Amino acid sequence: MKAVQFRIARPTNQLEAVIEFYTKGLGLTIIGQFSAHDGYDGVMLGMPDHTHHLEFTQHMSKHPLPEPTKENLLVFYFDDHHQYLEANLHLQRLNHYPVKPENPYWIGKSETYEDPDKWRVVLFNGRFI
Repeated sequence: MKAVQFRIARPTNQLEAVIEFYTKGLGLTIIGQFSAHDGYDGVMLGMPDHTHHLEFTQHMSKHPLPEPTKENLLVFYFDDHHQYLEANLHLQRLNHYPVKPENPYWIGKSETYEDPDKWRVVLFNGRFI
């Protein structure tokens, strides 16, 4: 496969709170938005290089959405220990506090947080590869 970008998209019923968590809390930037498009509002958030995106959509009817499991994880890797610590402190200053991970693999090498929809975000102290 020769794809050059990828986007993960999911619905929410708390679009503004989700935008705040991912932009103010995690530092992603808004790279696109739409409003009232066939009943949907949405936002695309990106990493600095814009090759990885998150998209959140909200339908005007705000119908019930499936609950995430504790193993639905979005993992951010930090190759600088100081930046990892700063990212955790920043989230905590915004009243987002770590939760216990479901999988013990993450204990001692990362911190897990929940976004406003209870989807889990892991800040990992190190790189995967």
